[in-house]
Amino acid sequence: MSETAARDLTIQGITGSPGIAIGKAYLLEQGRIDILDKRFVQPEQICAETNRFKEAVKKAREQLHQVIEEVPDEYRDHIYILDTHMMLLKDRMIYDGTIEQIEQENVNAEWALKVTVDKVKAMFKKMPDPYFRERASDIGHVSKLIMENLLGTGHSKIADIDKRIIIVAHDLSPAETTQIQLEKVKAFVTDLGGQTSHTGIIARSLEIPAVLGLGNVSQQIRTGDLIIVDGTAGVVIVDPGEATLTRYHERKDLFEDFQAKVTRISHLPAETTDGYRLTVAANIELVEEVVSVIDHGGDGIGLYRTEFLYLNRPTLPSEQDLFDNYRDLAELMGTRQVTIRTLDIGGDKFASGIHLAEEMNPALGLRAIRFCLQSPEIFKTQLRAILRAANLANIRIMFPMISQVEEVIQAKRLLNEAAESLHKEGVPFKADIEVGAMIEVPSAVFMADILANEVDFFSIGTNDLIQYSLAIDRVNKHVASLYQPLHPAVLRMIHRAVGAAKEAGIKVSLCGEMAGDTVNIPVLLGFELDAISMNPISIPAVKHIVRALSFNESKIFLQEALKQATASDVLNLIQEAYGKSFDAAIFFRSR
Repeated sequence: MSETAARDLTIQGITGSPGIAIGKAYLLEQGRIDILDKRFVQPEQICAETNRFKEAVKKAREQLHQVIEEVPDEYRDHIYILDTHMMLLKDRMIYDGTIEQIEQENVNAEWALKVTVDKVKAMFKKMPDPYFRERASDIGHVSKLIMENLLGTGHSKIADIDKRIIIVAHDLSPAETTQIQLEKVKAFVTDLGGQTSHTGIIARSLEIPAVLGLGNVSQQIRTGDLIIVDGTAGVVIVDPGEATLTRYHERKDLFEDFQAKVTRISHLPAETTDGYRLTVAANIELVEEVVSVIDHGGDGIGLYRTEFLYLNRPTLPSEQDLFDNYRDLAELMGTRQVTIRTLDIGGDKFASGIHLAEEMNPALGLRAIRFCLQSPEIFKTQLRAILRAANLANIRIMFPMISQVEEVIQAKRLLNEAAESLHKEGVPFKADIEVGAMIEVPSAVFMADILANEVDFFSIGTNDLIQYSLAIDRVNKHVASLYQPLHPAVLRMIHRAVGAAKEAGIKVSLCGEMAGDTVNIPVLLGFELDAISMNPISIPAVKHIVRALSFNESKIFLQEALKQATASDVLNLIQEAYGKSFDAAIFFRSR
């Protein structure tokens, strides 16, 4: 790459973890494993071939076990990810599927594994939830380990990196990530991955800048190249000029000073200058994330995603499995409120015992509350576990993807049936648990006045509401620029849903990436929300902004924002009104 051609080359990716890093790139040579040869095996060799596969899996299990044993203290909170990979090594779809391919098709183990893994990954990639789409990469990581053992190839020497560098890779598996010497790594940059990938999750919890989903960045950057990683804006700059370097050094200092300042006082309430207190909670999917919630000053759990317990296991979780998990979460949170979202997924892609037909468009298909209502036994098992856990702590329940009032009525009926069964069995439970509906599709917004009469609270799920309202796939980089939280249509829908909640006298919160972006806070505060929830790492900055704003002024400001024609107009309005006062906060997006 020449000096002239490379000067200030800007590559747009996906924000994995906020922050800025400047330094030399280290290209992690991982070497793709392409299995091109389909080799037929004689009938008498089938047994030996299956045994060769089993030995490769056994060796992979031993390798992962060794990685887990040697995980440094700073990564201990992420051992659950490696445990998940251990479970994947036993997964029936992969393990039994590969053996079945060998035996039925008379093919070599490498080809059988490739065919099986390709099928399973394709199933996950069709799933509507970004978190579960990203699990296809976990399957890839695990199968790569098995494949390397089958082929007898070496593994990456990631633990041997001893320079202060920025890692550039096609992808990073959790096993690789947890072997990195933390003090040597400034940032992660990868071709694959997204916010919900394990690389992104680990980077955010360790507060290391990361830009993911860059496509072919590992082919554009060489070891030794000077690069800037802007994890806040999701941008990588290769071979920056002097002016760019100077600007980003200043931004980096500003960002780090700002983060340190707001984190020190993150335990303080988010109370405006005129006394309005906003609850700032966290969105999590794993109990292990509670430490981060408390460290970053979270007032509670605004959204606990429960799908993880159903993923990559040979059978569905039992009621006791679910209860133990919810109880552990509640105990860690103490008196803070925990909102548990019921199962938001569908299909036989995540557990055995569930068999649904393949769908052309799963984002609009049998998922979330629709799936639960058609699978009452699975649903009631979860409801019983939540009711039992709620007897021990401050827990409320929330139904996802509500599109019509009948769904809420049916879900409440099943909740009552679950409660009655516990009562008959003499099992302690909370009878008067609060019930909420997620407002995340347009029909729910327009029926919000009716829905509000059926529930105790609303939670406006902005990630899906924006996606469904603007017809934008939020993880598709080709249309990512059209995903605009400040779009006037989105603001008007939020305004309508909040108004219906206030009219009915029920509480209303807002969750999603929109809540965690500080530039949106002056507008969100004007909606008169009771609470907002976001990724834990965003909480300190959001609380800081709330404490500097006037609630009454924000309500007036919102009225002006609602009159604007475009998202750019709204953003310009925010910058004109608050840009000078909140340079550090608006810088948070590296605009």
